[in-house]
Amino acid sequence: MSAAARPAYKPETYLNFTDPAIAAQQKAALEKVRAQFGKEYPNVIDGKESHTAQKADSLNPSNVSEIIGKFQLASKDDAEAALQAAWKAFETWKNVPVETRAGYLFKAADIIRARRLEINAWMISEAGKNYLEADADTCEAIDFLEFYGQEALRYAQNQPLTGIAGEENSYFYIPLGAGFVIPPWNFPFAILVGTAAAPIVTGNTVVLKPAIETPMMGWLFADIMREVGLPHGVLNFINADPLEVGDYLVDHPKTRFITFTGSMQIGLRINERAAKTHPGQIWMKRVIAEMGGKDATIVADDADIDDAVKGTVAAAFGFQGQKCSACSRVIVDEKIYDEFVEKLVAATKKLVLGDAKDDAIAGAVSSLKSEKKVLEYIEIGKGEGKLLTGGKKADGLNGYYIEPTIFGDIQPTARLAQEEIFGPVLAVIKAKNFDHALEIANGTKFGLTGALYSKSEERLERGRKEFFVGNLYLNRKCTGALVDVHPFGGYNMSGTCSKAGSRDYLLLFMQGKSVAKKIG
Repeated sequence: MSAAARPAYKPETYLNFTDPAIAAQQKAALEKVRAQFGKEYPNVIDGKESHTAQKADSLNPSNVSEIIGKFQLASKDDAEAALQAAWKAFETWKNVPVETRAGYLFKAADIIRARRLEINAWMISEAGKNYLEADADTCEAIDFLEFYGQEALRYAQNQPLTGIAGEENSYFYIPLGAGFVIPPWNFPFAILVGTAAAPIVTGNTVVLKPAIETPMMGWLFADIMREVGLPHGVLNFINADPLEVGDYLVDHPKTRFITFTGSMQIGLRINERAAKTHPGQIWMKRVIAEMGGKDATIVADDADIDDAVKGTVAAAFGFQGQKCSACSRVIVDEKIYDEFVEKLVAATKKLVLGDAKDDAIAGAVSSLKSEKKVLEYIEIGKGEGKLLTGGKKADGLNGYYIEPTIFGDIQPTARLAQEEIFGPVLAVIKAKNFDHALEIANGTKFGLTGALYSKSEERLERGRKEFFVGNLYLNRKCTGALVDVHPFGGYNMSGTCSKAGSRDYLLLFMQGKSVAKKIG
């Protein structure tokens, strides 16, 4: 199908895994994937497979005895080769018609649809997502490819200008060059695909370094782009140490742009390093950063308490709270605090820890490093508030399992209320009234997502105006953004508000050019 004939974009529909037949299909895909555990996978530089002396194993966080695959660890020399290959490819790729560039994305989307259960299975295995969380991730990757492909076609049209006598004027967009793409481990396919596809479809070339915890998801996308025939060097895939090779490419004078999704600390470090010019550098590097949050749900005294509990549990403990949009604080009016907390704890205690391959609602966190960090915050929480449920590493499971944990009576300035934990830990904060709740919600350095439960239209409108987050959800959970339905990105230390999945996003990888021609 040609790019011009592509159906209008709409988000993919998630599979219904409560249907036994669909669940059985996912289990069968898992068995096929599990039979392939332990294989070795190359880096891909300039279209050629590359192997290195140093290797790194990707482990199954749900069962650390299982090795997903063995991956290369690129050196600085490999990174240099990848960046040079990207610049070489850029000289021709920048002139490829946008219809052709978008066509590669559409073909990739079709392949991912056909391989959807397989990709889900790898993600369930490598990232510890349950069936629905994995499928939502894969669907979002498809959505990014479809939406950004169609957006590239829109941006390629003639841009409207005010006319003037005696001149023929035009305004259009050109790509930036070769850039460095650093996706996270928590949305290891969707964000990786989106942050690589956006610069590619706008005429740029990239060096893609997957998260060290989830290299398989990066390999799958790189291999799919080889399958669709993407020219060599447009996408260079290197698994590597995030500091050694990451710093090298961030600092490199030939890196034109950097797109990063991850923690505030690393995002600020990248931004600081990228701001420094190096010999031979002829531009200011463009940095696109999404750096996480300390997201709050406000439950007003007139809220539907049962609905608010349901949304809070889903947002706080879905994928073990390992989402930058996850509810990390729930701020509850003191008039309903006791009732809300009682129901919240009861609902959370129903979450049963288990292996992602068995579609457990609550699973393992991503790595030993994450497990250690979350357990440290739990100890901090024990000194800051009242432990209501959870609070320890789960016994009897061979993975990074931590019980869903809730602390009550947390003060708004406590560390548990201010610092990003990125795990299954929820702080419950008591507010005197609605004004106080808004003050608490806005009282952090972040500004990514938030939710507000209230039956009052006046309060909902105040939230719309005063709740300072990039993505606000009224009477629903604060996770689950859809491409071009909920453009995603936040304020302050949540990043550059790049708004992934929006009609503005592709502009981050282009620069405008104005041409005036005298006539007559």
